[in-house]
Amino acid sequence: MKYYSLSLAQFLCSILFLLYFLTTISSSFSSNLSSSTHLCAHHQALPLLQFTLSFSIQSSPFWFARNYQYDQYPKTESWKEGTDCCLWDGVTCDLETGQVTELDLSFSMLYGTLHSNNSLFSLHHLQKLVLSYNDFNFSKISSQFGQFSNLMHLNLTHSNFAGQVPSEISHLSKLVFLDISNKHLSLETISFDKIVQNLTKLRVLYLDYIDMSLVAPNSLTNLSSSLTLLSLVDCGLQGEFPSNIFLLPNLDSLILADNEGLTGSFPSSNVSNVLWQLLRMLDLSHSNLSGEIPSSFENLSNLESLYLFSNFFNGTIPSFLFALPSLGYLDLHNNHFIGHISEFQHNSLEYLDLSNNHLHGPVPSSIFKQEYLKVLILASNNKLSGEISYSICKLKYLEILDLSNNSLSGSIPQCLSNFSNTLSILHLGMNNLQGTISLAFSEGNSLGYLILNDNELEGEIPSSIINCTMLEVLDLGNNKIKDTFPHFLERLPKLQVLVLKSNKLQGFVKDPTTYNSFSKLHIFDISSNNLSGPLPTGFLNSLEAMMASDQNRIYMTSNNYYGFADIYAYSVEMTWKGSEFEFAKVQGILRVLDLSSNSFTGEIPKLIGKLKGLQQLNLSHNYLTGHIQSSLRILNNLESLDLSSNLLTGRIPIQLKNVAMARHHHYHHQTLLQEMIQHCLKMGLDGKLWQLGMDVGLCLES
Repeated sequence: MKYYSLSLAQFLCSILFLLYFLTTISSSFSSNLSSSTHLCAHHQALPLLQFTLSFSIQSSPFWFARNYQYDQYPKTESWKEGTDCCLWDGVTCDLETGQVTELDLSFSMLYGTLHSNNSLFSLHHLQKLVLSYNDFNFSKISSQFGQFSNLMHLNLTHSNFAGQVPSEISHLSKLVFLDISNKHLSLETISFDKIVQNLTKLRVLYLDYIDMSLVAPNSLTNLSSSLTLLSLVDCGLQGEFPSNIFLLPNLDSLILADNEGLTGSFPSSNVSNVLWQLLRMLDLSHSNLSGEIPSSFENLSNLESLYLFSNFFNGTIPSFLFALPSLGYLDLHNNHFIGHISEFQHNSLEYLDLSNNHLHGPVPSSIFKQEYLKVLILASNNKLSGEISYSICKLKYLEILDLSNNSLSGSIPQCLSNFSNTLSILHLGMNNLQGTISLAFSEGNSLGYLILNDNELEGEIPSSIINCTMLEVLDLGNNKIKDTFPHFLERLPKLQVLVLKSNKLQGFVKDPTTYNSFSKLHIFDISSNNLSGPLPTGFLNSLEAMMASDQNRIYMTSNNYYGFADIYAYSVEMTWKGSEFEFAKVQGILRVLDLSSNSFTGEIPKLIGKLKGLQQLNLSHNYLTGHIQSSLRILNNLESLDLSSNLLTGRIPIQLKNVAMARHHHYHHQTLLQEMIQHCLKMGLDGKLWQLGMDVGLCLES
């Protein structure tokens, strides 16, 4: 018994010793292995670490990522000395040699100057280099880039490079992909010719926004025969459109948008036999092209996107365009096309914009069969007629619906209020629509713009609008709406523009009942109604957005929907400085308060002076009494003030005269202004106050 017990104890001890020994050996081996078998060679890691010391990390996101929802983070912060550089963010190595072959630092928040002696240029084995969407602080593109003899992919787009594109770029003879699009670069003819001659393997070329005004357009036809995509957006190209560019045998995407110096018409029939190869996009928008769309375009059977907007094309839109089987994006807006819209033969459309032409007739029923359609804009054709079919509510993915400024009649389909949770813009203004606004908006909708102005709509404003919590713009002006002021709108947290002018609204405008009511309103126009009672001081006191001067001159666009942001700018008709104007785009800086042509009574409240951001204040044609508030002198941004046709008495406050003098110094001769002021003061002596208009003279009518 003792013998077996002793043997068992010895056996267990032996096992424990063996396990300890193996563990120790394994740990030691792993430690030695990890320290000696990094894939990345030391002479590759060191330049990368030195590279990081050349730049700082931006504290705020790069503007492009901020505006277009790109992921952005400082990749180089993960780079640590003593660790395998092949495992660092953005770094790829050759598995056999350990050489760094790819470096992708796009959206890495880098800031600083990229000098020609930077350690980056010692990484001679790079095959792919991406530095896009950083801020290199107007660095020149160094000639050292030409030493990357193995480089096949180079992307420096939107990284704040400046100066001349060096001719050494043409030394990169293995390049397949090149994107150096930057606004502050220029490309001389000699450098471009070298690129054309030497980069014979190039398949994708982006030179957007580079100044190429000295490059002859027809030299584009000498580019690599391997080229599949060419993009030269806003490059200042001048001269005749290079129609032979379609002869490049592998070209499937051509983007020459925003080159207003390009003239001429579409290619002749000698290129019709090669047009079939365009497998993706043709963008010639915003140039100076004219004529009709030629029959040779019938061969674009593989085309997915066609952008010809903002040119001078005329004639009818050929029916074969509506028969292209793969066409998903068609944008022909702002041309001179006439005639009917043909029926679509396929259901592939996602985006259709035919606005600002001279089209007429009904909206074709085949549009309502485009089940994946997200954007439908047929505005400003003036003569599109007929009723809006209820079939439109089959478009479940619609984000933008704009049929404004046409001759459409009938009622608004009730289903438009709840057929899609993705609808962000509904613009049916400036038509002949009749009946009530029988829209029952459900909760959870995405509506940002609701614009039904200039129709014949009657009845009341639907209270279900309070479910549109994303609403920024509501324009129901110039209709026949008979209702009280819709106080429930105060519950819309994002409302910036409210236009209810020229209707039959009546009653008092009461003070708000909720916190932050109408706090974001930039434009508030309830003119030409039957509203009465005193000016609502509590309401005016809640207009926080009008109390601050905003220097944001960016145009208002709808940002509530994903995918088509920044393509749709809000326009509004307003009385501005005594005349009716249509603002095709509305800047964020604009602040307007128009309560004119109602029946408001009482005095102008002193707190009106708190609205320091106002550019236009119109209280004319009411029954206001008392003196002009001296607090108006605080409104330093005011460009137009109209208090005419009221029951005001007394003199113009001297403080207001001084403000007017200061403002007018920038616009008018001071002596003429003084004469107008004296004229106005004289008119005040008999108790009558005439129109006060800071940009059109101070006193114009009784």
